[in-house]
Amino acid sequence: MDKKVQLSGKFKIAMIIMIVVGLISVTIGFITEDGKRAWANLLLNNYYFLSIAIGATFWMAIQYVTQSGWSSAYIRIPMAMSNYIIVSAVLFAILFFGVHDLYHWSHADAVAHDPLLKHKEPYLNVPFFAARYVVFFGLWIYLTWRIKKLSLREDTLGGIQMFEKLEFTSKVFIFVFAVSFSLFTIDWLMSLDAHWYSTIYVVKKFIMGFFHGVAMLTAIAIILNKLGYLPMLTKKHLHDFSRYIWALSLIWGYIWLSQYLLIWYANIPEETVYYIPREMGEYKTLFYTELLMNWAFPFFFLMWNRIAKSANWLLFTVGVLMIGQWVELFMSIMPNTVESHGISFIEIGTFIGSFGLFALIVGLSLSKIPVVPQKHPYLIESTTEEH
Repeated sequence: MDKKVQLSGKFKIAMIIMIVVGLISVTIGFITEDGKRAWANLLLNNYYFLSIAIGATFWMAIQYVTQSGWSSAYIRIPMAMSNYIIVSAVLFAILFFGVHDLYHWSHADAVAHDPLLKHKEPYLNVPFFAARYVVFFGLWIYLTWRIKKLSLREDTLGGIQMFEKLEFTSKVFIFVFAVSFSLFTIDWLMSLDAHWYSTIYVVKKFIMGFFHGVAMLTAIAIILNKLGYLPMLTKKHLHDFSRYIWALSLIWGYIWLSQYLLIWYANIPEETVYYIPREMGEYKTLFYTELLMNWAFPFFFLMWNRIAKSANWLLFTVGVLMIGQWVELFMSIMPNTVESHGISFIEIGTFIGSFGLFALIVGLSLSKIPVVPQKHPYLIESTTEEH
């Protein structure tokens, strides 16, 4: 129960090779392209893994607030994933060098000749943009650090006092996350086209992070179980995880359809400008692929309980969802930043490198703390067959 994950040398070498592949891909992007494509890929992958890390942390906070018993043995997985937020803060800081390549509103001459950008200038300006970045990451890093600190102290002290503090801190995190991640998404994604807006866009991205964060932590739990670290993982637990994934796929699909139908029905040029290149242009195939992979596939596939309780089938489902999330973000970012939609070595290699970095950070984090909380008050409920 007090095991720490032992990372093999092969794993570390493989992740480092993946990171190198990513660095080479980004370098090629800057050399062979005008810079926009490389910056766009860095934004895509940075947001991708940040949303997964912070979405998994959101799941963890919900478990504390609801005093959930079945999930208490798996709390340390999202704690380890939350360490990536620190790395992500550094990567987003690097993206400030590409602000002028990505964001039209960052050009003073463009703002001066555009009434709408001029109207939004009090909010969309680089100094305030940078200040919000510092505040958001500062809050996320502090609150996740606080939760990890209290959880490790609980391992030593036991009792209910640390759990009550964890529950309170989780409530604070949920509120802060809901507001800050929504504004963060407006800043870094929706403002790529400052002339377009949607009141549902940030809700969709909020659900996306939660949805795919749960999917990723499910995959990590299964892999750890196969390696012998989480022997308490049963088909009942797998079914609980799969119900989360299934329900969130339904919510994501509802939000996707709500945004699309409202814009389609209103048919206002300021809103339809988002869908015209995506549904009617060269991105059309990916437009429907996004919906199929993130909603239709998990919704119908996980209805079958035999699949929902199978570790291997769940891993396969998560694999499909990881590609689906990448496609969604590709569709959100690329039409506003680059002219061509082609997926080349630059896109694939950058994702491989980012995945290697994320996996290495999570692996190293799990190797430094017991993979199962030692004195969680509901641990017995999670580690027994019945829960």
